[in-house]
Amino acid sequence: METVLKEKAIFEDYDIADDIETPEDVAALLAASLEENDPDFLLSIVGDIARSQGMTAIAREMGLDRRGLYRALAPDGNPSFKTVFKLLDILGLRITVEQKASGEGIKTRALAV
Repeated sequence: METVLKEKAIFEDYDIADDIETPEDVAALLAASLEENDPDFLLSIVGDIARSQGMTAIAREMGLDRRGLYRALAPDGNPSFKTVFKLLDILGLRITVEQKASGEGIKTRALAV
């Protein structure tokens, strides 16, 4: 029986931050992450976006050191809404809310005027 040696595939670490190049890329990535309805994923993407724009400059503008910003955006970082919204503002982004297409969720009552 003949032994066949297979070459192992070598994969380089992929960093999505390297592919975020335009404001449209940033907005599309953030919008897509919001559709997942997963706060941990959203924070991960916000961190990727921040790294693509330069963590040192962003941290400085937020009044943090770079390590502090990395810690805040780490999987166990649990940043406050205030921190996330400040970061999004610095990045020139905002989060908007819209009704789900399926009409799921709590039904609102009409307010009497």
